Amino acid sequence: MSPDTLSARLAAHVIDTPWDALPPAAVLAAKHMALDTLAVAWAGTSAPGIPPVREALIDEGGKPQSAVWATSAKIPARSAAFLNSAAAAALDFDGMRASERGSVHSDSVVLPAALAVAEQHGATGQELVAALVLGNDIVTRLGAASALPHRGWYQTSIYGIMGAAAAAARLMKLDAEQTMHAFGIAVNQACSTQLPNIERSLVKRYSSAFAAQGGVLAALLAARGITAARQAFEGRFGFYELYQPGEPDRLLDGLGVSYPHVETGVKRFPSCACNHTAIEAALQLAREHPVQSSGIADLDVTISPYVHRLVGAPFDPSSDPQVAAQFSVQYSVAAAMLRGRFGVGDIEPEAVLDPATLALARRVTVHVDESWGNGRAATVVVRLHSGERRERHVAHIPGSREAPLAEADRSEKALDCLRAGVQPLDGEQAQRLVDRVLGLDRLANARELLKDLA
Repeated sequence: MSPDTLSARLAAHVIDTPWDALPPAAVLAAKHMALDTLAVAWAGTSAPGIPPVREALIDEGGKPQSAVWATSAKIPARSAAFLNSAAAAALDFDGMRASERGSVHSDSVVLPAALAVAEQHGATGQELVAALVLGNDIVTRLGAASALPHRGWYQTSIYGIMGAAAAAARLMKLDAEQTMHAFGIAVNQACSTQLPNIERSLVKRYSSAFAAQGGVLAALLAARGITAARQAFEGRFGFYELYQPGEPDRLLDGLGVSYPHVETGVKRFPSCACNHTAIEAALQLAREHPVQSSGIADLDVTISPYVHRLVGAPFDPSSDPQVAAQFSVQYSVAAAMLRGRFGVGDIEPEAVLDPATLALARRVTVHVDESWGNGRAATVVVRLHSGERRERHVAHIPGSREAPLAEADRSEKALDCLRAGVQPLDGEQAQRLVDRVLGLDRLANARELLKDLA
């Protein structure tokens, strides 16, 4: 193995790091992320675009290796990783490490891939947790090392496939040489742009799924002796030249010592994170000064150029109402102002198409402050027919490192989501699953995680 390539350095880290060397904070963060991801995926199993693909993959069949979450079905590991990742991303409620350089939803890719492979190979809970720590570490490191400007790739997908490959390689007990080749194989599959976000189409919720499936396949091929580029990141025509430039020194800084996934935030709202500061600003205004739609003369929101690119286009729910709502700052502000809340029910198609909310959303004026660059802050201004003007500015995404959610809020979110989806759990079942996830490293076999819950 070429020891000086980025792939080789990352591969050695993934394979050679022993359990005892993983910091307790990194282990705890991985379990908390797994709980949040599994919960939002459970609720996402009934989201538009998920049921028909689930039916197709179950009908396609294959070896019953890994569970389809919230069902009794088992399908091949790669298919399970694909489908469960799509469910995790469907509600846009999965955790995110926010960064101007590269915001990533690492666990919605890594957990489905890792759990599918762990079930397939009968891994222990501790082995699964180690794979989650190291897979999420790879994704969040790559995101943090991304160089600006963004080229338009969906970073969760193009970095997520590397984390999925890493987690799968660890669980398959590949050596460092094979894992290096898994990264090279993953580069040949990396895909997904921000276009589905901008055009608000259902395939957006499959962007992470392609990465989860591709990471499992990359490790499988490497395990069977398939070789690939040794300089997958920095080589000529490699990832950094063709996809998104990155900074190797930043990527390797603190490798094996610091684990940036510990800064992953738990989302407060089921919507693109670019909407969250605007939602929070509108909610604060609505709570402090409740007002009827008829009393509002003008409603303005100011956002950054980056945020505008993803959620600032005119609101048009005619094709895919739920996706349109998740990627519209106009809808987000209008719904929050009118209802004083923003939960899963507020992105259901019937809520999105509510006439009063539609009318107000189309009256929201969006302004772009070019000086905000890639920032996520938002300012919401409401002017009343009475002449009164009210304004609220929110600088940080709720649930982020700068504005973390309380433990009680995170727990309530998980339990609420587990009581939704195609197979809602009762209170006792939901708490049992929560306890299993938080005690995941003590399970003798990862297959016990979902036992008796479908």
